[in-house]
Amino acid sequence: MSAIEQKQVTADEAGMRLDRWFKAHYPGLGFGRLQKLLRTGQVRVDGKRAESNTRIAKGQTIRIPPLGVELPADDKKNARPKSTKLIADDRKAIEDMLLFEDNHVMVLNKPAGLAVQGGSGLKRHLDGMLEAYTDRKGNKPRLVHRLDRETSGIILVARTRQAAQELTKAFRHRNTRKIYWAMLAGVPKPFQGRISTFLARNEGEERMQVARQGDDDAQHAVSLYSVFEKSGQKLSWVTMKPVTGRTHQLRAHAAHIGHPIIGDDKYFNIENWELPGGIQNRLHLLARRIVIPHPSGHGQIDVSAPLPPHMQQTWNLLGFDATDYDPEVDDPDDSLNKR
Repeated sequence: MSAIEQKQVTADEAGMRLDRWFKAHYPGLGFGRLQKLLRTGQVRVDGKRAESNTRIAKGQTIRIPPLGVELPADDKKNARPKSTKLIADDRKAIEDMLLFEDNHVMVLNKPAGLAVQGGSGLKRHLDGMLEAYTDRKGNKPRLVHRLDRETSGIILVARTRQAAQELTKAFRHRNTRKIYWAMLAGVPKPFQGRISTFLARNEGEERMQVARQGDDDAQHAVSLYSVFEKSGQKLSWVTMKPVTGRTHQLRAHAAHIGHPIIGDDKYFNIENWELPGGIQNRLHLLARRIVIPHPSGHGQIDVSAPLPPHMQQTWNLLGFDATDYDPEVDDPDDSLNKR
């Protein structure tokens, strides 16, 4: 793109954060580059300066300066169409992930290692795979939220624009209950707790770091945790709830309290710590369960995901039984969420 463009926000994009809007339209645009464009006023919304967390509204105009990135996600003019076989493969892969499906929503069990959205050098990602479900009118299912590439578990996909709006609204108003399972190094004390910090992106290392209120791009982040089972003082099975939804929030918070998640290549910060034999050095973080109002306005969605193979292996080695945890019973840290 070599000239300034003006794009209008569509109805199904209403309520999105500005940075996520750019991620959806221009996956090749780095976070640091976008922040610089925002700080210098080159990106504007309805002619006014904006921030990465600005919520956009239907009909607003976004000013887009020359970005120097390749093909935007919504520009299909020069894109090579997918082969029939690749579309069939993508559809089969998504069918294998399905935990729940109706005319409004799909709940998927994303495997560890699969990226949710495209980025530099990524040829296959969930957002692209969803094109296999595009209907005759050109409507494609929409991602409602994201998971880190190495995090496995539940992810919601809206099948209609209205469903996307309602689910996004539920996330924005925190009418969503998200529960994660993690294996941590050591045992947090107290066994139940609330972690509250400000987080900002460390652009050089592509990770989040604890920051001070008022620092550039610093956002308040709150997580709840509860130790469910432990193996001596070496490892602990912990349930975690993100009250806010910041990038890498649970991973950064676990490291912040001195008990990083096993297999976390970005945040594991304990020197000379040895991984117990038989446990794979892969991220032990599962988006276990989600409870959210159904976008139709009737009832709610309540779905749980099983442990991925590498975490199941760890549970077996430690003698932990995931069936001991009844997903229908309130979580032991639920009272913390009511403070």
